[in-house]
Amino acid sequence: MNTLRRTVLTSDSIWARTARAGWQAVRRTSLPAPPILIRPILTGWLSLRSIGHFLRRVIYAQPLFRAYCTECGRNLRTGIFLHWVQGRGRILLGDDVTLDGKISFSFAARFSNAPTLQIGDRSLLSHDCNLTIADRITIGRDCLIAGGVMILDSSGHPLDPDRRRAKLPPDPHQVRPVTIGDNVWIGARVIILPGTVIGADSVVAAGSVVRGVFPPGSLVAGNPARLVKNLRTDPRALA
Repeated sequence: MNTLRRTVLTSDSIWARTARAGWQAVRRTSLPAPPILIRPILTGWLSLRSIGHFLRRVIYAQPLFRAYCTECGRNLRTGIFLHWVQGRGRILLGDDVTLDGKISFSFAARFSNAPTLQIGDRSLLSHDCNLTIADRITIGRDCLIAGGVMILDSSGHPLDPDRRRAKLPPDPHQVRPVTIGDNVWIGARVIILPGTVIGADSVVAAGSVVRGVFPPGSLVAGNPARLVKNLRTDPRALA
C-alpha cells in the first residue's frame, strides 16, 4: 500500500497524474450555499449553541466552582468549563468577578496551612491562566488579566541541585507572596514570579517575565521585565 501511494505521488505516468488531479478535485469540492437557505440554518445552530452554553455554565460550571470557594461575592461569571483546582486552599472572590474559559488553580499546602488566592471586585481572568499558590496571591479590584498568564508565589523546586535530585521541596524563603494592585492590566503570556508587587494602575506588556517591586502607574515590559515609564508622571505616556 505504501509503495502504491508513493508511486501515485511521484510517478510522471498519465495514470498517476490523472489520479493526483482527481484527488485534488475531490479536495476542492464544495456544495453551493445559497444565503437564503444557509443563513436560517446558521441562525438556528447559533441559537442552539448559545442555549447549550448558557445551561452548561449556569447548571454545571458556575455552581460547581462556587463550591470550591471559601468566599464568593455576587455575580460570579465563569465560562462553560469547570476550572481546574488542584490541592486545598482558600479562594476569596469579590463581587462581579469573571473567570473566563478554563483556568488552572494549584494549591501547595506544604508551606501554609491555608494557601490563599484573593481576587477583588470586577476583576477578569482570561482563558488558560495558571496560578500556583503556596502562600498567598492577591489580585486587586478592576484588574484585567489576559489569556495564558502564569502567576506563582513558589518556584516549585529548590535551586540547590542536590535537593532537586533528592526530590525535596524548595526552601521556605523561596516562597514569597505576589500582590497585584487595583486596576492593573496584564497582557497575554506574562509570567509573574514569586515576591512580585505590581502597584495600582500599572500595565504589564505581553510576554513579560516579571520579578520585583513596581510602583503604582508603572508600564512594565521585557524579559526580565523593567520599568519602561510611569504612566502617572510621564506626560508622554498616554500619547
